[in-house]
This record gives sequence, C-alpha cells and structure tokens, in this order.
Amino acid sequence: MVPVAIVSAVGLVVDDRVIADSPIWFKPFKFSLSFAAYCLSLSWMLTLLPRGRRVGWWAGAIVAVASVIEIVIIAGQAMRGKRSHFNYETSFDELLYNVMGGTVIALWLATLVVAVLLIRARMADRASAWAMRCGVVLALAGTAVGFLMSEPAPGQRMGVDKVVGAHSVGVPDGGPSLPLTGWSTTGGDLRISHFFGMHALQLLPLLVLVLITLAPRYARLADDRLRLRLVLLASGVYAAVFLLLLWQALRGQPLTHPDGATLAVAGVILVAAVLGTYGFLRAPASPRGGTAPEAEVAEAEEAAAVKGLT
Repeated sequence: MVPVAIVSAVGLVVDDRVIADSPIWFKPFKFSLSFAAYCLSLSWMLTLLPRGRRVGWWAGAIVAVASVIEIVIIAGQAMRGKRSHFNYETSFDELLYNVMGGTVIALWLATLVVAVLLIRARMADRASAWAMRCGVVLALAGTAVGFLMSEPAPGQRMGVDKVVGAHSVGVPDGGPSLPLTGWSTTGGDLRISHFFGMHALQLLPLLVLVLITLAPRYARLADDRLRLRLVLLASGVYAAVFLLLLWQALRGQPLTHPDGATLAVAGVILVAAVLGTYGFLRAPASPRGGTAPEAEVAEAEEAAAVKGLT
C-alpha cells in the first residue's frame, strides 16, 4: 500500500486528468492509505489473540490478498483513465468491478472471523480488549455501507447505463465537495459513514493508549475499571455518531448543512457523552487492584458480555 500511495501522490502532481470532478489519482491515494491503516491495525490485533491464531492467520491473509487485489484494480483503472467503481462501460470494466465486489465480500467475511476471535478472547487488559472488539465490529458496519453504494441510483438501469451505483444521495456523483475528502457539499454522501465506521478500528484502541499515557499524571485513570467504562461509553457514542452520519446521508443531506433533526440527535449524543464521562469520573474509585470478590464479579460480568455478543 505504501508504494501505491507514493505513486499516487506523484500522480496527483504530474497528472491533471479528472474523473467525476475529482483528480484521477486521488482515489488510489486515499484507498492505499486507508488499507494500510486497516491492515496494520488488524495485524496488530491478531498478535494479541491467546488462541485461534491459526484461524486468525488465514483470516488476516485473506484480508491482505483482498486488499492488494482491490488496490491494484483501483490504481490500474486510474492509469487507464477509467472509473474503478460502478463502471459498466465495457465488459472488461464490468469484470474488474465485479472482481472488486468479490474481494470486498471476502475482506468483510475475513474481518468477521477476526471479530469473532476477538470477542471470544480473554485478555488481561479489559479496556484494550473491548476497544478492539467494538472497533472491529464498527469497522464491519462501516465496510457494509459500501454495499449500499453498489445499488442502482434513481434513474440508473442495469444493462443500459454505463455507470450503475453511486456514493452520493440526492445528487449525481461529483460536483462541489469538501477539500481533501471529496465529500459532497450539495447532497448526502455515504462515504462519510463508510470512512468513519471503518476507522473505529484505529481510533478506539488509540483512546486506550491515550488513557494509559495520561494515567501517571491523572491517578484516577490508573483504575482499569474506569478505563473500561470510558471505552464502552466511547464505543457507544461512536456507534451513535456512525448511525447519525448514515441516516443523514440516506436523507440526501450534506454533512455541512445539517437540518434541525440531525442537530437535535447530535445534541442528544453530545449530552450523553458529556454526562456519561462526568458521571464515570466522579464515581468513587475502586480499591487499587480490587478485592478478590470484585475481581470475580468483573470477570463474571465480562464473560456474560462476551457470551451475549457471541
């Protein structure tokens, strides 16, 4: 992915071709970076599995191969001056797009296997374990948004139109967009929730790292039960924001122009996040290390949660 990102960055500078109002090398550039982050996070999580490593290795290998096939087609189509997604212009373009569809399904199923392994795994640091579990489940949800984009947009007909599928809702793909991301500023854009969901895989474990880093300075964060509660709260808030972004896009509403209903839901999520954080931080700290009964209760609670998720 790194070499493709470098080549794509050069392409952005020296190649002025445009597809759907976007520089032709922008898609392989952002996809290669996204795949790199996704695969690095997943590979790190696989090293933490106490069991099922053989199954995890094969699942990781499938993710890696699927990612490579996907980025090769995306970059190859950019070199040809063609769309990689939703392209039915020729039988060859259609074949490449169908192959990409197959690799996405393989990637999603392999990630699902990793998610099951992480959910069933018992790890010493419960905050880290739940950050990874929630992160990979949200990443699956974010990836699944891509399946919505492959559906024919209003007015498109399979076997007739050269382009079938869209990431924009209520407006054609292309047109005015945000800098860097390319997200539409005139209509809904499914890529926003797709991106946000997928990268929970990095952001939730990163939260744990931040909490652990701050623990020497703020003694309250040294409590592993508090870190667990904050991670679960953050995961719930993250899931709510993901659903809000998806709902907003499906209503054909741009991220930059939310209506009253969107703002109201966003306000509720914000209040819940603030009150939840305040409540957890103000709650009495558990004894350092915890008593034996407390540890047993905590383990029983976690076992019940894992069983329920499974």
